Amino acid sequence: MSHRKVEAAVEAVAAPLAEARGLVLLDVAYRREGRRWFLQCVVDRPGGVTMDECAAFSQALDPVLAGVEGLDEDVVVEVMSPGLDRTLRNDREFDWFRGREVEVATFRPVEGRRRFVGRLEGLEDGDVVITDEEGAHRIPRDAVAKAQLYVRI
Repeated sequence: MSHRKVEAAVEAVAAPLAEARGLVLLDVAYRREGRRWFLQCVVDRPGGVTMDECAAFSQALDPVLAGVEGLDEDVVVEVMSPGLDRTLRNDREFDWFRGREVEVATFRPVEGRRRFVGRLEGLEDGDVVITDEEGAHRIPRDAVAKAQLYVRI
């Protein structure tokens, strides 16, 4: 079974479990590093999530993972918060982090630029929309090389 199918199967059992605990499952990644398989689940809630909540969710998730086809039986499960400079990987994250400052780098110039920093307005008609002091910018989703939360220091 492909790792994408395993991720989808894990998401199907993990999302309702997260919701029951007042959390939102933002991302699931299943990857091999050397001989070991890792399953990374990113959870959040308004106001943030604590390490204790991540640990409790991991413990609750462990028994339900036994029924996921294709998941390595010795998988290392990591449950974490998105972090301050989280890379946005899926549409759910573009929605969840609406209103936050983001940095978007593009594969090709958009509006004559390849880098945008501003407030994430979300996804609209296949475009990432951000606003800055110059106004609103629509960046085609397929032009986005990387988008991440932006932390001013």
